[in-house]
Amino acid sequence: MAKSSRLSKRKEREVFGDPDRGPLLSIRFAIALVLILGGIGWIIYYYFGIRPTDGFGSIGSNGKVRQPGGPSFFADLEAKNYLIGFIAFFLGLMISAHPSTPMGRGRGVVISMLACFIVGLLWICIFYIFLTGNDPKDIPILNDLGQKNLFVGIGFMAVGFAFATRWE
Repeated sequence: MAKSSRLSKRKEREVFGDPDRGPLLSIRFAIALVLILGGIGWIIYYYFGIRPTDGFGSIGSNGKVRQPGGPSFFADLEAKNYLIGFIAFFLGLMISAHPSTPMGRGRGVVISMLACFIVGLLWICIFYIFLTGNDPKDIPILNDLGQKNLFVGIGFMAVGFAFATRWE
């Protein structure tokens, strides 16, 4: 008797999942997406919505110190907003390094691992090339972080190692 293929036994209700690999959407993946997008949103909102145009302590044309915009609890945290945003972003990436998420199985692990290593290396190289020396450039977010850019680059590489532990 001939064996029937697995595709013929696949149930109609399994639209978002593969029985051999797991579901495409899981609670873990949803939490990871919320943390990743929340971290990115937090950093972007702080940089473009809260932070004064020339940074904290800058003096405007009227001779007074420029005040931050937006909600006061954001403005009171000042540079700690970057810490909150990057921790949420990196935590979301680390949570996604699990076999129940698309980034944590199959080719997703290798692609995510290499992408994190490359982005971390590029982050550090861009910092050293453009933001150190006699004529530093004004690159958004990187200009506020200063030497803390090294921690961000190393954080990307640490997340890459989290993906490397899932590589089979």
